[in-house]
Amino acid sequence: MDLFRELEVRREGRVVVATLNRPETRNAITGKEMVDELCQLCEWVNSDPEVSVVVLTGADPAFSSGGNVKDMKEKRGMFSGTLSEIVDGYKSHVQRIPLALESIEVPLIAAVNGPAVGAGFDFTLMCDIRIASEKARFGETFLQVGLIPGDGGAWLLPRAVGMSKACEMTFTSEVLDAEQALAAGLVSKVVPHDRLMEEALALAGRIAEKPPRALRMSKKLLKMGARMALPDFLEQCAYMQSHCHGSEDHHEALAAMAERRKPQFKGR
Repeated sequence: MDLFRELEVRREGRVVVATLNRPETRNAITGKEMVDELCQLCEWVNSDPEVSVVVLTGADPAFSSGGNVKDMKEKRGMFSGTLSEIVDGYKSHVQRIPLALESIEVPLIAAVNGPAVGAGFDFTLMCDIRIASEKARFGETFLQVGLIPGDGGAWLLPRAVGMSKACEMTFTSEVLDAEQALAAGLVSKVVPHDRLMEEALALAGRIAEKPPRALRMSKKLLKMGARMALPDFLEQCAYMQSHCHGSEDHHEALAAMAERRKPQFKGR
């Protein structure tokens, strides 16, 4: 699509596939252009009711190396300037990514094709579901270069693997292979490298068959449930459910079930 340069974006029905497309930097994501395009992607998806799922992956051989170490060493871009300028650089660059991905309304699948380290690893944690190629590697490696997870990783990782494993990964900078990531609960599935996108798109396709508005509501509820008290959460569920009961898609689902046919959802 003409809107994107750092990302390669294509659409397959209700599924959007976005590929981090800077293999020469191992898909580093701290450049302003990459950050801008990721935010634009989220805005575009939220504005288009015909999109039901997004699959994120990287151009081989890596998913993402995170911060550009060359830029760090030479103090360029968001790593340059005074302390206050670096603070502003983080806020206006890499910290926009977790906020944008948190706001995306449709399910987000990370198809992790290779190493995902540092901010690249945290990027996978911002997704709802992670599927790993056998070549995938995962590491919270900030301490290895004398830094902390400045992109929200210390908030994301304990929610994915629990506090003990999050502390271990952060304090040691240990890099997990795909099978270790599966055992830790970081990923849902490990597949052969040449079948990664096939598996990710098959999962995306199954999700995209669901009623579009109810699907977005379901994701919103899952996010809300992590930060709301149960009584308030149940109140919200009741309001959302009332909208679903009145929807055309709900009635179509019931009719299709009675008629033993596949439902045709229209997002209404």
